[in-house]
Amino acid sequence: MKTSSHNHSAPSLAGRAGGESSIIDSHSHLWLRQDTTVNGSPIRTLRPNGSRSEFFGEERQMLPPFMIDGHNTAEVFLSNMDYAQVAAAVVVQEVIDGNQNAYLTEVQRLYPDRFFCMGMAWNLSEAQAVADAGLKGIAFPGHRMQESLLTLMPVFKMMEERGMVVSMCLADGERQTGELREVIEECPRLKVAIGHLGMADPPQSPPWENECWRQEIMLARHENVMVESGGITWLYNSEFYPFPSAIRAIREAADLVGWDKLMWGSDYPRTITAITYRMSYDFVVKSPELTEQQKALFLGENARRFYGFTNLMELPYIKNMSE
Repeated sequence: MKTSSHNHSAPSLAGRAGGESSIIDSHSHLWLRQDTTVNGSPIRTLRPNGSRSEFFGEERQMLPPFMIDGHNTAEVFLSNMDYAQVAAAVVVQEVIDGNQNAYLTEVQRLYPDRFFCMGMAWNLSEAQAVADAGLKGIAFPGHRMQESLLTLMPVFKMMEERGMVVSMCLADGERQTGELREVIEECPRLKVAIGHLGMADPPQSPPWENECWRQEIMLARHENVMVESGGITWLYNSEFYPFPSAIRAIREAADLVGWDKLMWGSDYPRTITAITYRMSYDFVVKSPELTEQQKALFLGENARRFYGFTNLMELPYIKNMSE
């Protein structure tokens, strides 16, 4: 498979065997309707412009401005994926979007080869319902949780038994990293994907100088733990394309755990209010600081292996009208 660039083509992503490798998005979001309350604050689509939302007391551009009905659907995402030559995507959930279990169950049924959809659950009975519905994992926005992750141990044990994947975003600091380490040690066969590259956000100093960040990334030294980079273009939005410090953060994480432990994620659709979907990975493809094998592992091969994607589509490059 080839990816595009300004001169109509880009280097192919050489896989382990030297062939071309598919691109897989390991962190994205879908919803039919955004209407929920978090910590007493409403989060809901605004009208008449359905691309904007009320978000913790502010008006925010939640979707790209051409998505005016407020619906962030699988079909629109598939159009973006086909255009950007992304073969498959993992769909996680966040409390700010409301519970999308019913919609994602339908998405998983309709497009089993393109999506790996995760549910939302806060206790064992809800988690069992997610598993019974056919969803393949559960996303836990730990950074929005007040209680200990260890209270969810019965859920994690059930997920381990049923071969489900945990998507986990952690709060800043040491507490949740230590708690997740206990979960991993208690459930060694449980697959865990740590989100947002450990929130590699440098408000004061580079994250790789922060021992808490390093300890979170190093959880991926455990056999069944991976780290995905969903939203890294958002974390480095002030720097903007081609996000050189994001490349540095990815390389620093790889130095800690190896290139076979990292996966690309876009955080679609929120990140494409500032950039195009293709740009959310194109900065990696064009980076001279990474080898072709590193790019192939990071952009798809690791996710294909970890999530068990099969029957991936071949997506040829389609020339733009402006070319």
